[in-house]
Amino acid sequence: MASLTRNLRSIVHRTLRVRNFSIQPAIVGVQKLPILNQKSSNFDVIPHQRLSLPLKRSYSAKPPLTLDFISDRTMLVLRLYDKIDACKLTLDSHFINDLGLDSLDHVEVIMAIEDEFGFEIPDMDAEKLHRPKDIVRYVADREDVYE
Repeated sequence: MASLTRNLRSIVHRTLRVRNFSIQPAIVGVQKLPILNQKSSNFDVIPHQRLSLPLKRSYSAKPPLTLDFISDRTMLVLRLYDKIDACKLTLDSHFINDLGLDSLDHVEVIMAIEDEFGFEIPDMDAEKLHRPKDIVRYVADREDVYE
């Protein structure tokens, strides 16, 4: 986003420079011709004004999180994981005992949750997340979401 803004700013700046150099000689030339200025007001010269665009940065906050929203997003991520049977998946399902995941699959699930919510879960905390409801509770605590 920053590079896009930088490129746009440089294009506008170059365009303004080109306009400054290309319009000014034409204005001086028109001002020196008294015949054109006397016959018609169509050729009156308007003083050159520099175009200035207000620079404004807009930031957006994350959408407001609720426990239901966190739960829905967590269940969606888990349903999309190819080694989890969506029919067996509930908030109380144990990853290893009920869903048959091994430790590597558990790590991949935690990484998918990290990507979904945009923060890193330390290994010490990840070892304690054995059920989807544990993940929902952890994300809610991390994001300060309470009912």
